[in-house]
Amino acid sequence: MRYSGKNPRRFHEKYKELNPERYEADVQKIVASGKTPAGMHRAIMVADVLQALAPRAGDVVVDCTLGFGGHARAILERIQPGGRLIGLDVDPIELPRTEARLRAGGFGADLFVAYRSNFAGLPQVLAREGLAGADSLLADLGVSSMQLDNPDRGFTYKAAGPLDMRMNPARGEPASKLLTHLSEDRLARLLEENADEPGARMIARALKAQAITTTEGLCRTVRAAIVAERPQASYADVETSIRRTFQALRIAVNGEFSALDTFLRNLPLCLAPGGRVAVLTFHSGEDRRVKKAFEAGHRDGVYAASADEVIRPSAEEVRANPRAGSAKLRWAVRS
Repeated sequence: MRYSGKNPRRFHEKYKELNPERYEADVQKIVASGKTPAGMHRAIMVADVLQALAPRAGDVVVDCTLGFGGHARAILERIQPGGRLIGLDVDPIELPRTEARLRAGGFGADLFVAYRSNFAGLPQVLAREGLAGADSLLADLGVSSMQLDNPDRGFTYKAAGPLDMRMNPARGEPASKLLTHLSEDRLARLLEENADEPGARMIARALKAQAITTTEGLCRTVRAAIVAERPQASYADVETSIRRTFQALRIAVNGEFSALDTFLRNLPLCLAPGGRVAVLTFHSGEDRRVKKAFEAGHRDGVYAASADEVIRPSAEEVRANPRAGSAKLRWAVRS
């Protein structure tokens, strides 16, 4: 592979990271340095998730957001012999790769089955499996590193690519198209509701003033709007607004809040009596929904117990994996 400089910088040039089986030692060096190798995802707060779910041999567990499969592997090891894990993921690109990875790890169809489904479709998946409820459920919300790192998916503001952001590229409309038919008022509300962006109105006005089709164009437009309005704004403030804009659009493109609301509403009916659920969130909009649902369920007797305080990753984990920094874990136990 040819690339400029001493080391590959672009995603598609990182041939060692994208072939971890062949270059395992090189990949481990990257992990040891506190970075996530391109095309991979490091499972967050695994020990805390296992403590919250308390999986036992013979349990039926659902990983509602399979992702790279890190949590799933740890759970599968805990529920043997006799246990079974059902994995859900909406991404048609990453799901087959993760399924193949777990199969290669020795988890056959009798131990693990995968469904291409949003976690809002959990009741339908359980019905297909002939289950009234699972012994435990995990939902790791947000976007995975594999999706963020690949510029072709359009999730990241750190590399140039098409402004897409769809978890399932075969369904729905990309972020670029969403921007064309949202009014300025609706776009401003979206930025406020999905990302708590204080400059929502100013950014919405700038985004509606031109056609934007690339991640680069979105970054450039947001940056110019903020600098024009607030010349004294720091680099960090500008970058934060860009990140929030990407977050807000991603949530809207994938209907993440409506899917989460549906999941939380159906959740008690998808747990066996005494079943446990753990949810990892990565921004305030998600965490508020989970917190309120668990508190209301506990108050109404639907849940026998729930986390009194949010659980955060340790300082050691954040140092080793900076992407864990914004994670929050909440759990509940079905009555």
